[in-house]
Amino acid sequence: MAKGKKQPKRILIVGGGYVGLYTALGLQKKLRSLEASVTVVDPQPHMTYQPFLPEAAAGSIEPRHVVVPLRKVLRRCHVLTGRVTKIDHAAKTATVESIDGHTDSVEYDLLISALGSVSRLLPIPGLEERGVGFKTVGEAIYLRNHVLSRLDLAESTSDPELRRKLLSFVVIGGGYAGVEALAELEDMARYAVRYYDTISAKDMRWVLVEASNRIMPEVSAKMGVYTVKVLEKRGIEVFLDTRAKSLENGHVILDDGTEFDADTIIWTAGVKANPMLANTDLPLDQRGRVRCTAELQVEGLSDAWAAGDNAAVPDLSRTAEDPTATCSPSAQHAVRQAKRLVPNVLAALRGKKQKPYVHKYQGSVASLGLYKGVTDVLGVIRLKGFLAWGLHRAYHLSRMPTFNRKVRIMFDWLGAFVFRREVISMGQIQDPKTEFTRAAKS
Repeated sequence: MAKGKKQPKRILIVGGGYVGLYTALGLQKKLRSLEASVTVVDPQPHMTYQPFLPEAAAGSIEPRHVVVPLRKVLRRCHVLTGRVTKIDHAAKTATVESIDGHTDSVEYDLLISALGSVSRLLPIPGLEERGVGFKTVGEAIYLRNHVLSRLDLAESTSDPELRRKLLSFVVIGGGYAGVEALAELEDMARYAVRYYDTISAKDMRWVLVEASNRIMPEVSAKMGVYTVKVLEKRGIEVFLDTRAKSLENGHVILDDGTEFDADTIIWTAGVKANPMLANTDLPLDQRGRVRCTAELQVEGLSDAWAAGDNAAVPDLSRTAEDPTATCSPSAQHAVRQAKRLVPNVLAALRGKKQKPYVHKYQGSVASLGLYKGVTDVLGVIRLKGFLAWGLHRAYHLSRMPTFNRKVRIMFDWLGAFVFRREVISMGQIQDPKTEFTRAAKS
């Protein structure tokens, strides 16, 4: 490079989820030639669109279609598949641990923290050993195969106690993730039992456990009550104001005295900011999130930003009533914050004024299984059933990144509508070397 020519700024995006991908996409489109380079670091080579995980688990969408390959869509960015283990912003370096275990130091000029969140586990005996989360495509695929394999095992056993345990399924956490996962998986299992001679829908036990006095706090209380009634009409047991005390060996003990055995325990009871943030010199709030201004800039720093679940961003739509209010950890905020983040980073690069992130709550949509859903728009328009389900699909399809993935998902839906859903358990995926090992020993 010629002497005196300005060096391009090095932008490091830590995390390739909602915020990381959308921000990188926006920057690679709008950055001028040699204005800046963009590096994205994430342990996975893809971004997962989590709102579609329940449908992927239920077989309505091919799991590969709910993820977006980072290298394919971020052609003008440098993608590193690794885990950031430390950020020293004072020195402008990040420590990255690669898949093979070796570490490298990545230098940068501008930082964007998009680490997202992880499951928030509670000290419940047996949870770590028996519970399964619902935040990754791997967990969605596992649960699909696991639920269907429980039906196969129940069909083949003559032990009534074991059969009862195999056909008992528990979801702990009544937010969006929990309710949608429960509804889609129960709907799939209900459809699947038609192919089993000795199992009917009434033989299965599906249980939802929620610690608060309502489910899906994102929708109105009235819609929450309606959702509970819909689930109970399908035979699903809903425990409100109830907590799990123990899950050891699959024996579920609730604090209201209820006890039963279950071979499937799904944990969706909340998230927390990525704990890696504790290994940084960024300012954190009491919940471990990066403290930010309304412009998504890290407090006290002119060259660092954060957005999404790992950021404590002032919620300007609520600060009049609560000056300390921050945006909730939701996909709705993450996607919109990424859109504001792109022009703000460009403005900082070009010496222009940044704008604050302002987004008023506009509504929520939720699926309760095939052709069933609830919608609450601005607290005024409330839809139920098929129309709400259709709106849920339309909304999330519009938010799915890339035209490629949108088309593939639409074809998945069309195929499922014409040929009905597939209910095949591919248990070999969970342990692919079983048959090979058996052959070696024979």
